[in-house]
Amino acid sequence: MLSALISVARPNDPDAVDQLADTLGALVAGVAAGLVGDAVIIVPVHNPTIESVAEATGAKVVLRGRGASPWSAGAKAARRDWVLCLEAGDVPAEGWIRLLDRFIGTARSEVSLARLRRPHTGLPARIAARGERVIGATAPRPGDLVRRERLLAGPKFAGRLKARPLAARLDRA
Repeated sequence: MLSALISVARPNDPDAVDQLADTLGALVAGVAAGLVGDAVIIVPVHNPTIESVAEATGAKVVLRGRGASPWSAGAKAARRDWVLCLEAGDVPAEGWIRLLDRFIGTARSEVSLARLRRPHTGLPARIAARGERVIGATAPRPGDLVRRERLLAGPKFAGRLKARPLAARLDRA
């Protein structure tokens, strides 16, 4: 089982609640399949509408401190050994449940990071992704499946981690 960490960077944006609802709706199939155990919504400021959505779906809302990593803040509230880092609006594509379940069930103890494919927004993002494939990742990003203990240690990984690519894909709602 895993915990879903959903970061809402701009909770006062008019589209934020719709994007959050799209992400939470996509995770329902994972809950039904027994893969997703809980969800943590991470926001920088208090927002009553997002808290209402969280209460209606059984998710927990966590306020992250100024300048703090949303993933570290969310990992403190997560209840599972693996966490899936998502941004509001991320929607896992078909087949993600089987792929993530198999990965979690077969990952050796030294494997701490797996990466779902996500659409790149431009040339700088593609260059950064290629560089991380060669030298490893220093911090988690949206679309990463990470061992919770690695996120609790701080916003950056202690040493670079090789990201294991997964065939699962994230789309944007």
